[in-house]
Amino acid sequence: MMNNYIAHRDQKLYEHLEGVAKLAKINTDKIGMGNYGELLGLLHDFGKYSAEFQKYITDALKKDDPEFNPDEDEEFEDPTGKKGKIDHSTAGAQYLSKISEYSSAHKILCQILSLCLVSHHSGLIDCLTTNDRGIMDSYSKRLSKNDKKAHQNECVKNVDKFILDRINAILEDRSLTKPFEETCRSIILKAPEQNPQSMIAQFQLGLLVRLLYSGLIDADRQDTADSEKPKIAKYRQLGNYKKWGSLIERLENKYKTFETKNRVDEIRQEVSEDCLLAAERSKGLFTLTVPTGGGKTFASLRFALHHAEKHGMERIIYVIPFTTIIDQNAQVVRKILEPEECPEDYGKIVLEHHSNIGAEAQSWKEKILTENWDSPIVYTTMVQFLEALFGAGTRGARRMHQLANAVIVFDEIQTLPVKCVHLFNNAINFLVDHCGSSVVLCTATQPLLGEVDEKKGSLKLSKDNELIPNVDKLFSDLQRVHVHDCRRSPGWKYPEITTLAVEQVKQSGNCLVVVNTKKAAHMIFDDAKKDGLEIFYLSTGMCPTHRKQTLKTIQQRLLDKEPILCISTQLIEAGVDIDFRSVIRMLAGLDSITQAAGRCNRHGSPEFGNVFVVNPLEESLDFLKDIAVGKEKTIRVFDDFKEDPSKYNSDIIGPKLLKWYYQNYFYGRRDLMDYPVKAGRDDTLLNLLSSNSLAVDEYGRVNKIKPDIFLRQSFMTAARLFKSIDAPTRSAIVPYDKEGKELIGQLCAAFEVEKQYALIKKAQQYSVNLFPYEFEELSKKNALNRVQEETEIFYLDYQYYSRKTGLSLEPVNQEEQFEDEYITT
Repeated sequence: MMNNYIAHRDQKLYEHLEGVAKLAKINTDKIGMGNYGELLGLLHDFGKYSAEFQKYITDALKKDDPEFNPDEDEEFEDPTGKKGKIDHSTAGAQYLSKISEYSSAHKILCQILSLCLVSHHSGLIDCLTTNDRGIMDSYSKRLSKNDKKAHQNECVKNVDKFILDRINAILEDRSLTKPFEETCRSIILKAPEQNPQSMIAQFQLGLLVRLLYSGLIDADRQDTADSEKPKIAKYRQLGNYKKWGSLIERLENKYKTFETKNRVDEIRQEVSEDCLLAAERSKGLFTLTVPTGGGKTFASLRFALHHAEKHGMERIIYVIPFTTIIDQNAQVVRKILEPEECPEDYGKIVLEHHSNIGAEAQSWKEKILTENWDSPIVYTTMVQFLEALFGAGTRGARRMHQLANAVIVFDEIQTLPVKCVHLFNNAINFLVDHCGSSVVLCTATQPLLGEVDEKKGSLKLSKDNELIPNVDKLFSDLQRVHVHDCRRSPGWKYPEITTLAVEQVKQSGNCLVVVNTKKAAHMIFDDAKKDGLEIFYLSTGMCPTHRKQTLKTIQQRLLDKEPILCISTQLIEAGVDIDFRSVIRMLAGLDSITQAAGRCNRHGSPEFGNVFVVNPLEESLDFLKDIAVGKEKTIRVFDDFKEDPSKYNSDIIGPKLLKWYYQNYFYGRRDLMDYPVKAGRDDTLLNLLSSNSLAVDEYGRVNKIKPDIFLRQSFMTAARLFKSIDAPTRSAIVPYDKEGKELIGQLCAAFEVEKQYALIKKAQQYSVNLFPYEFEELSKKNALNRVQEETEIFYLDYQYYSRKTGLSLEPVNQEEQFEDEYITT
C-alpha cells in the first residue's frame, strides 16, 4: 500500500521520490554512476516523511485554498515564515551514514552522497567552515544533528516500504562502491602527485561531488515543475533530439554552396577538411589553432557534429567570450541547422544562453530548455560555463551534468580570465578524463595552458591535440599583412596618431584604429573630425543594435570602396568579420595585436595590408591591468624580435613569437592563476576547493587533531567568493533611434513589466552594460531611471547617449542627441 504523504501540491511523496530517482539515474549514468543518482533521488526528501513537515505542507495547502476558514480548524497553524526552516534533507543523509562502517571506500562515498543530499536547496555546503568564531567541521556537525530536528527515526518508520526496500537494495549491493573506486583511482593516478590528498586529486573529487549534485538538483527541479504544471512537461526534449546525421547533412549541403574565389577561400576549405578528418579521432582534448579569418567557426562546427555522431555524444556546447558576439554566431548556425523549410525544428536545435538585461524573463518554452541546457547545440558564455562549475547556489550547478559526454568548443580561448586558469584547467581535465567529453580550444593565439604549474593544474596537451597538421605552414600561407613596429621614444601623441590614420585613408582608401581605452577613442575621433572624412566609432558603450547598424554601414562603405576611418575599442577584435586595408593598433598584448591584424586584408587581396603598432605617449591603464601587463610583455618580445627576426620565422605575429609572448605573460602572472581571495586570511579558490590546507592546519592547531573527514573543501565559501569577471555590470536601456525610445515608452507603460517577455527580449538589443563607477556617476546626475518603480530595469536619459559614440558620462551636444519627444515617467 502507498502512504498519503505529500511532497508538493497534487504530488504524493513516493511519486516525487520515484520521479527524481528515475531522472537523477539518467543524469548520472553518463559517468557510470546511475545507482548513485537513483539513491540520491530516493533519499533527497526522505525527511518529508516527518509529521512536522506534513503538518507544515498541509497547512500551507489549506491557506492557499480560497474557501478555507482557519477559525474552523483548531489544528491549523499559519505556515508563513516556516518555508525552508523545517529540515527535510538531513534525515536521508543520516540514514545513508550507516554504510560508513562497512569500509573506507563506503565512508568516503557516504560523505560525497551526503553532501549532495544536505545541500540540495542551498548550494554545496562547506566541509570545513572558517568564520568569526573559528574553524569547524560543518559536515560532521550537520550529520550529527539531533533527531528531534532531523526526524530520521520517525521517517524510517513512516517511509513507503517499497521506497525503503529499494534504498536498502542499493546500499547492500556488494558492488556499490565499485564505480566510485574506479573513478577515484583514475583521478589519483592522473594527478601529478598521485596522492589522494593532493591538491589536484581533491579538486577533481570536489568536481565529482558537484556533478552528482547537479544530476540530483536538475532531476528534483524538473520533477517538481512538471508536477505543478503538467502541460509544460511535453515541451521538454529530454535528449530526444534531431539525429546528428540530419544536422550533418544540412551543414554539408551548406558547404556545397561556398564559392572559392581566392587563395584564402581555398585555405578555409583546407582547414575545414582537416577538421572533418580529425573528427574520426578518439575523444579527447584538442586545439584548433587558425589565424583570424581562417574559417574557424564553420570548421569547428563540422568537427563537432561529425565527432558527436561517431562517439554517440549528447550535445555540443559552444562557449563564447562575450555576449556581444554570441547572437551573431548562434544566428549563423541557426540559419543552417534550423532552415525555414523545416519549421518543426525551429527553436529545438540551437539554444542561446547568456546573461543580459531581463535574462531571467524568458518565454516559458525557452526557460525550460535554458534551465538545464536541454538542447543538442547550446551557445553560452564563458561566464555561464564557469558559473556551472564554480558558482554559488543551485541555478548554475544544475547544468553541470550536461557537460558530460559532450563536445565543448571554446571560441577565442585566449580571453579566459587569468585568475581562472588553474580552476579551468583542472575542470577541463576532469571533463575529458573522467566524464567522456571532448574539448576544443579555438583561437589564432593559443595561450600556453599546458605549460603552467602542473601541481596546480595544467592542461594535458600533446602534439596530437592539434587538429591542423601544420600550424606554422597555415600561418605562413595565410599571411596577408605587413606588421610594422612603429614604437618610438617617448611615444605618439594622439594628434600624431590621428595624422597617421588620415594619411592611411588617403593612401589605402580606409583605415581602422583600435585603441585600449574609450578616452583614447574619443580623443582621436574628435580630432579626426576636423579633416572632413567620414568617421565611424565602435565601442561597448553602444547598444547592440547601434553597433550592428554601424558595422553594416561600414561594411557597405568598404564594399563601395568609399574612404572611411573607423575608431574602435577592442570589441572589434572578437570575431567581427570586417576587412580594412590598413589598421593602426595601440600597443597591447601580442594576442590583441594579432586579433586586430585579422581585421586587415581579411579576405586575402594579393596586395598585402599594413598594420601599424604605435605606443601612445599618454595612456592610463591603471584599471586595465591585463592590458597593461600584456603591453609590457609585448615590448619585451618585440625587442627580441628586432634583434633576430629569423629566430621567429620573420613573422612578428606568428606562432613562435606568440609562444614566447605567452611564456613571458604567464610567468609574470603565475601568482594570480589560482584565484587569490580573502577568506578571513589570504587564500585561493584553488585551495578552498581542493586540499583546503590553511583551514585544515587551523583546525589541527585548535583541536590538536586533523578533521576526521576525507573531503575538507569549503565549497559554499568558495562559491560565494567566485566571480568569473572582476567588475559585474548592470544594464540600462538606451534611447537609440525611434525604436529604442518607443521600447522605453512601452516598458514604462506595461502592466507587470517582468512578464513582458517580448519587450524585455527586445530590450537586450537596446541596452548597454555599465560598470559600477559608470552606474554610480550617471545615477548622481539623475541620468538613470527605472522603467517602473519596483523594477530593476533602468533606462538612460537621452542627453547621455550620442548617435555617434553611444553612452556618455556627460550630456552630449544637441546635434548628437536623438531628437523629438522622449518618454518620461
